[in-house]
Amino acid sequence: MLKFYYSRLSINARRVWVTLLEKNLEFKPVLMKLNGDQFQPDFLKLNPFHHIPVLVDDDFTVFESLAILDYLEAKYPQPSFMSTDAQEIAKIRTIELVTVNELPSASIILMKDMLEVEVSPQQIEKAKQTMATALKYFEANLIDNSPYFIGDKFTYADIVAGTAVASIPFLGISLEPYSQVSKWLDNLQQRDSWKQTALTPEQIEQSKAVMKAILQKRN
Repeated sequence: MLKFYYSRLSINARRVWVTLLEKNLEFKPVLMKLNGDQFQPDFLKLNPFHHIPVLVDDDFTVFESLAILDYLEAKYPQPSFMSTDAQEIAKIRTIELVTVNELPSASIILMKDMLEVEVSPQQIEKAKQTMATALKYFEANLIDNSPYFIGDKFTYADIVAGTAVASIPFLGISLEPYSQVSKWLDNLQQRDSWKQTALTPEQIEQSKAVMKAILQKRN
């Protein structure tokens, strides 16, 4: 059976969690506490970089969330969340990479500001500009009356970008100026996989102390 090491606070883990649910795969979840579980010797044997998530399939271990998604798609191709069309593949990959390359650093700065961890006004402004650029890009790639980035096809573009964009309002960035993004996210949040993996308001509040401690260590 698949074994999935995750934290409810991790967006990287959530995209894998959503995929496991959407593919209707049986798996054993292993909840990790971010106050030190990721540095335990047994976990470092699985991922020496101490990052979450990790997926173990019998004697094979894979980490890095996009690599895990590729593995799941190749080994469990139905239902498929990747296109066979060249242009659509390029679009899906670009949206994935924009999400993982552009949003995390900006999110960390905005989270630090929200949790009163010291950051400069220049860093905050740059982070807001990065968020705006990414959201404008997503907006431009969502077509009117289509529920997903690739028309009616639910793909990894939606899973990867959607799990990240869902957290942006908690960082003080309104999605109201981005009408297509807002409709797309509302549609995603109706899916059972989104409902099962979403943090409750109580969990978000309880997580603030943990996240503040982690962010202070990074300074």
